[in-house]
Amino acid sequence: MNRFMALMLLFLPGIAAAIGIKLMRDALFGEYSRFLLHAGVQFFAGMVLFIGGLVFVGGFIVYRDRKNNRHAQNHRQ
Repeated sequence: MNRFMALMLLFLPGIAAAIGIKLMRDALFGEYSRFLLHAGVQFFAGMVLFIGGLVFVGGFIVYRDRKNNRHAQNHRQ
């Protein structure tokens, strides 16, 4: 059950980021949403959703790697 909750915790911000990308794309190509009245507002809302989802998933991965002592290492040959 814990793994399912962790999966849902990562799935929902990923969906939010995908919706954000769609809103930004639609604002650029002139396909406006019903609930967002202006292209600039739609683009900004999409950017907030995209960046928020990306930061959440990235922060989760960094936190998990630090917790498990997996650090990025430079591999010199």
